[in-house]
Amino acid sequence: MKINYWMKTPDTSSIKTLGKIGIFNKDSIKSEFSSPYTKIKEVRVYSDTTDSTMHSVIDFSFTHIDSLNNTKVFADAHFSFKDGAAGQKIFSQFIPPIATGWGIDGSSFKIQYKYTFSGEVVQHNAQKQEKKTLIWNYNLSEIGSGKTISVTFIPYKIKETPYWIYMISGIVLIIVIIFLFKKKKD
Repeated sequence: MKINYWMKTPDTSSIKTLGKIGIFNKDSIKSEFSSPYTKIKEVRVYSDTTDSTMHSVIDFSFTHIDSLNNTKVFADAHFSFKDGAAGQKIFSQFIPPIATGWGIDGSSFKIQYKYTFSGEVVQHNAQKQEKKTLIWNYNLSEIGSGKTISVTFIPYKIKETPYWIYMISGIVLIIVIIFLFKKKKD
């Protein structure tokens, strides 16, 4: 999973202040995403002076989607990946309410979730679909008491070997055997 979040900063002194806040501090980010089931590959924190933004990028892997519930940052996300109807899988994630206050307008902060599914998407509640990628966009005031994103899909069958592979292998094996017998007669 790769997470990229950013915040617009009004001036350079704000960038220094944000660097001290946990959401833009490498050690704090590693602590929030760490668990026995996750492996953090990379954490990058940087400011972009061309558009006055501060960025955090976290790249990590995990053993199973449900194991993300054991990280501090996703403790209330209730990730779920279950069997559905014949051959279908159902993915869901709860987006907990995000507190705003201290004069922060919840409609000016936006959050986007993008998930790509390897399989045929059957049903979803995303606002936008780009091929196999589903996109949910919310501002904080829309999340209210929480939202659940969900997808039902039929995963590609990776473990099955296509029939034509067996045919080609058989033909190659027959050619090798014929070649070996011809070579032995000479």
